[in-house]
Amino acid sequence: MRQQHDTDIEQLMEQIISNGAEDMASVFAGLFDLAMRIEREQFLQAGHYERSAGRRGYANGYKTKMLDTPAGTLHLNVPKTAGLSEDCGEPFYPQSLERGRRSSRAVMLAVAEMYIKGVSTRDAEAVMKEFGIESLSSTQVSRATKLLDDELSAWRNRPLGEI
Repeated sequence: MRQQHDTDIEQLMEQIISNGAEDMASVFAGLFDLAMRIEREQFLQAGHYERSAGRRGYANGYKTKMLDTPAGTLHLNVPKTAGLSEDCGEPFYPQSLERGRRSSRAVMLAVAEMYIKGVSTRDAEAVMKEFGIESLSSTQVSRATKLLDDELSAWRNRPLGEI
């Protein structure tokens, strides 16, 4: 299995060499995919197509997911599992992703800051498209502003100590 991982990394390096910084989103997506596959193999305690007595379940394909990051929108293939043994506890989900989250925290903060400065949702969406982020909804803008509200509330209620 290690040889397949090395081949995948080589292909990603060749992609960087040939396309440079213009194609970083797809390179990051490839690295993310590889990391999630390795994590699934560790979780299952067996490589892809590997027969093992200690195997905890089976690889069961992939589910596509879009994730907005500062590098642009990543199209990820999130690995799935099936037939898990009872000692597994929680079902497999990659540690690098949060369930239900479509945007990284940095993107959400940038959108929230634009909103605070008076940029309309439509203009914020246009700016994000320039950075390679394909879809930005008004719901995401609302979530981003809520993020700032939470941080402002934490700052207001912080302990000041003795003066």
